[in-house]
Amino acid sequence: MLEGRERAPADHPAEAPATYASETAGPAGARGTECLPESAVEPERPPLIEESAPRRRAGRGARTVAGQVFVLQVAVVLLIVLGAVAALLLQSRHDSDQEARHRSLAVAVTFAHSPGVVEALRSPDPTALLQPRAEEARKASGVDFLVVMTPQGIRYTHPDTSRIGRHFMGTTEPALRGDQVVETYTGTLGPSVRAVVPVTDIHGEVVGLVSAGITVDKVSGVVDRQLPLLLGAAIAALLLATGGTALVSRRLRRQTHGLDPVEITRMYEHHDAVLHSVREGVLIMDGERRLVLANDEARRLLDLPPDAEGMRVAELGLNPRAASLLVSGRTATDEVHVAGERLLSLSHRPTDRDGGPPGSVATLRDTTELHTLTGKVESARRRLKLLYDASLRIGTGLDVARTAEELAEYAVPLFADYVTVDLSDEVLNGEEPIGLAGLRRTALSGIRPDAPLYPLGSLVHIGPTTPQAVAYASGKAAVEAELGAFRGWQAQDPERARRIVECGIHSMITVPLRARGVVLGMATFWRESRPQPFEDDDLSLAEELVARAAVSIDNARRYTREHTMAVTLQRSLLPRVLPEQNALDVAYRYLPAQSGVGGDWFDVIPLPGARVALVVGDVVGHGLHAAATMGRLRTAVHNFSALDLPPDELLTHLDELIARIDQEDEEDEPGGKAITGATCLYAIYDPVSRRCTMARAGHPPPALAHRDGTVEFVDLPSGPPLGLGGLPFETAEFDLPEGSSVVLYTDGLIEKRDRDIDAGLELLRASLSVPGRTPEQTCQAVLEDLLQEPQGDDVALIVARTRVLPAERIAEWQLPAEPSEVAAVRGAVARQLTAWGLAEAAFSTELILSELVTNAIRHAAGPIRVRLLCDRTLICEVADTGSTAPHLRYAATTDEGGRGLFLVSQFAERWGTRYTPEGKVIWTEQPLPERKP
Repeated sequence: MLEGRERAPADHPAEAPATYASETAGPAGARGTECLPESAVEPERPPLIEESAPRRRAGRGARTVAGQVFVLQVAVVLLIVLGAVAALLLQSRHDSDQEARHRSLAVAVTFAHSPGVVEALRSPDPTALLQPRAEEARKASGVDFLVVMTPQGIRYTHPDTSRIGRHFMGTTEPALRGDQVVETYTGTLGPSVRAVVPVTDIHGEVVGLVSAGITVDKVSGVVDRQLPLLLGAAIAALLLATGGTALVSRRLRRQTHGLDPVEITRMYEHHDAVLHSVREGVLIMDGERRLVLANDEARRLLDLPPDAEGMRVAELGLNPRAASLLVSGRTATDEVHVAGERLLSLSHRPTDRDGGPPGSVATLRDTTELHTLTGKVESARRRLKLLYDASLRIGTGLDVARTAEELAEYAVPLFADYVTVDLSDEVLNGEEPIGLAGLRRTALSGIRPDAPLYPLGSLVHIGPTTPQAVAYASGKAAVEAELGAFRGWQAQDPERARRIVECGIHSMITVPLRARGVVLGMATFWRESRPQPFEDDDLSLAEELVARAAVSIDNARRYTREHTMAVTLQRSLLPRVLPEQNALDVAYRYLPAQSGVGGDWFDVIPLPGARVALVVGDVVGHGLHAAATMGRLRTAVHNFSALDLPPDELLTHLDELIARIDQEDEEDEPGGKAITGATCLYAIYDPVSRRCTMARAGHPPPALAHRDGTVEFVDLPSGPPLGLGGLPFETAEFDLPEGSSVVLYTDGLIEKRDRDIDAGLELLRASLSVPGRTPEQTCQAVLEDLLQEPQGDDVALIVARTRVLPAERIAEWQLPAEPSEVAAVRGAVARQLTAWGLAEAAFSTELILSELVTNAIRHAAGPIRVRLLCDRTLICEVADTGSTAPHLRYAATTDEGGRGLFLVSQFAERWGTRYTPEGKVIWTEQPLPERKP
């Protein structure tokens, strides 16, 4: 190969630059070429690993090299041909054996499953039926024998009829268990293969056995006949390869002829000059791992002795890891190795690839400065990644304590071994911090649970001279590199400080949690497992980490404050205690949303005539605006219900009110939030008639649970949500059985992102279908069944069980419009009150009824109805067909009339007028005196 390279410049001068460039590049690839001067790339030289080879081989001539190549190639080809022939013979033998096994098994299985075999075996003379069929199958399939036998191995068939009736000599036990047997044996005809398979009936019972056999020679005959042809082909291939080898050797001899020592010397001189001028170190080793050549840069970088050439690599005093790489011959690219105070990039390539000489070449580059810069870049990258990951993992929610825990959990063990976060109680409650009077240990995370730090939840009093106090006052982080020096940090708790140092904690950084100009608390980082103390780079990283966490904590604090304000406002606007009344047994639940306060509300409003109004509504949205809007709507409903309006009229007035409010808000603050989208359901229940009147504005339908457990959703006409206007609201009336439950709710109970509203209604139906529960138990069961996860919307729920005012507590009279009837009704009322044990109220009640009945006779037309109700109060009602309502006025001393309603207002606790389709009803309420038996 050396002679071929020496001849190349003379025969092919154009190829010299490319060849030289590739050799000088070596393992470093194109970088080695780029470092060479332009004049150094022109001459070509063979590898220096054979620097002395031409002198040793000059007397041998090219014939010796060509002869060695010829003999080696012929030997290799001969070995390949012999190996191929041997492999072919072995494969032929294996294939013959496998073919014999497959054929015998296939014939036996086919004959065993052929029609009529089972019936022939059970016939009186199986041999007569099976022997012809077996012989025909044997001849057709080419096997040597096909035998049918009993399960005990007695032959029914055989090519040699003299053996029929004799015992079969092969293995039959697995076949009797239903398995197939294939075995190789040596018989009279030579190596053979036989298979034994069972013959089973339709019930799976073995009724006989079938065996087929064939000699291996019968299968391998084809290959044996082709063997002379294969051997001839192998010999032809050997001759052809030998001829090709001879041609290659002749070409080699021709190409290495003509080089003289002068040309070889000049080539080596140019080659040496190039190697000593490059800025990369070059090492060339021979096959025995001796150093053949080392250029000046390699000697400088590795500090090699002057007589290093010729020494083994292991004797050069190199770093053991680098020496191991050079000795192993392993390919390597830009591996970093230590050489004294330098970091070297080492690339290594063997030279015996593609027919090259044995040995290897290595290139060296000094990368000390590059690695220093790379280390700084890597450190900055890790720092940026740490901060980036922190922004993803810290501040995932709006809970102050949880955000502090996320900071502590993230920093351990990536940055510190222990992290503590201390916040003031004001911050935890959503308020502004007032000073360093005391900080609450809010978060604690570490590699060990038994560290002697203040426990979670304890109040930490920071001394005025400690680093924490200094950092809190200045707003800048402080570092205690050596805690064991006790330079003042221990003043807060000397005994605990001693235990902290004894457990191995040796360095600390304390950073104020400062956000928007306010210090919220302190975050402290402790180091134990790593021996290096905290440094300035760690300090800046801790500051950036805490700064990001502080913003998240402050956001959570502000949210906590606003959420607390909204919850306080909302709960102040919702009923705290239900009013006393006897018409309904009411239980309720209100649950604010996890994401914030919403606008759901409910109310129970007593009405005249022992009636009760139930209200439930929902304002779209969350936050203070929704809560304030809910309060305005609830106040409006109270005011409208005081007018004793029907449900549809009340919703109409409420819709108009919302439209006016939206218009006023738009004028005051253009682009502000509108109330459009609020829903409401208003129901009135009368315990005297058991009549319930309802109307709804875009609200989910109420549920009616009967005492027997059946549940139905009231078919109530659905009006548009409040604030849209344009469409009237419709009222539905129906009677409620005593003891049934009316269930009102908001959409947060039945609707979720992953649950359709129809599915929620079915869940509500199933939860309400359990009879015998009180309203309180029903509320609790409904919440447990439908709200198994934190809800994303407010939930308001009312369960009202109906009661009926007993008939004995009701008295009613129909009067004609005659003045003479006044005395009669007064007497009837007195007797009724005496029967109820309310004789003390007879005088005031007679006076009230006298005035009201007299006014009805004087100012109205048609019959008059008088009704007394004994409930929590004594209720008097006078109904007529007139539409004019009486008005209270102060009469002058000279007026003859106008004092009747004044007297009524003095004796009655409350009085008023409500309108009905037939006219009006004037009612009064009086407190019940103590009853006398």
